Amino acid sequence: MGNIHPSAVIEEGARIDPTAMIGPFCCVGPQVVLGAGVHLKSHVVVTGQTDVGDETVIFPFSVIGEIPQDLKFKGEATQLIIGKRNRIREHVTMNCGTEGGGGVTRIGDDNLFMAGCHIAHDTMIGNRCVIVNSVAIAGHCILEDDVIVGGLSGVHQFVRIGRGAIIGAVTMVTNDVIPYGLVQAPRGELDGLNLVGLKRRGVARSDITALRAAFQMLAQGEGTFHDRARRLKEETTSDYVREIVDFILADSDRHFLTPG
Repeated sequence: MGNIHPSAVIEEGARIDPTAMIGPFCCVGPQVVLGAGVHLKSHVVVTGQTDVGDETVIFPFSVIGEIPQDLKFKGEATQLIIGKRNRIREHVTMNCGTEGGGGVTRIGDDNLFMAGCHIAHDTMIGNRCVIVNSVAIAGHCILEDDVIVGGLSGVHQFVRIGRGAIIGAVTMVTNDVIPYGLVQAPRGELDGLNLVGLKRRGVARSDITALRAAFQMLAQGEGTFHDRARRLKEETTSDYVREIVDFILADSDRHFLTPG
């Protein structure tokens, strides 16, 4: 194929759309599927049972679909599914799932993974997320849509990060983060709301006001954190506040980062 550099190694069985481009010294495994317009720049390894969605671009020295860094993994057949129009920069690693974690690592659409970040097994990442340089996302994490994780940060296994939340640089996130939350400090603390992100998305002033009031109630109201969330659910008329409350009251494998 004219779009595949002669130095690339394409193993028999790989399914490659005719419009995909594969640069020099790339390696593509036998169970890999590359969609329309996918571009592997050079020196990229895509292996395992990995699907790469249309128009995704993967930059040099990334390793996509290798086995998990989980000692319980025994070679079972698992997957990595990557959506459309993702940008995966240099030295990124993404692992397939494990049998114990559901068997799939899943990436949504339109995400940016900056240089050197790691996406571990069984992680679920939504759409339009930005994972900045050298971030480590541990196994079984869930990042909902529009999340930003600042550079050199780490996210503990099983943590959920709600839609629209932002994690400051050099932060260790050990517990769940509510939608639209702002987390920062070496040991991450819930320090407010992602007001900049909300404004950029065009969220109405009335909803932002309701979110700020809800955050104050979660921070300073009577009873436990969950008690305050239950009261908010009964009182609020804001869909954005209700999203935070539903997130808090849902099942979780971790506790929450709560307001200081």
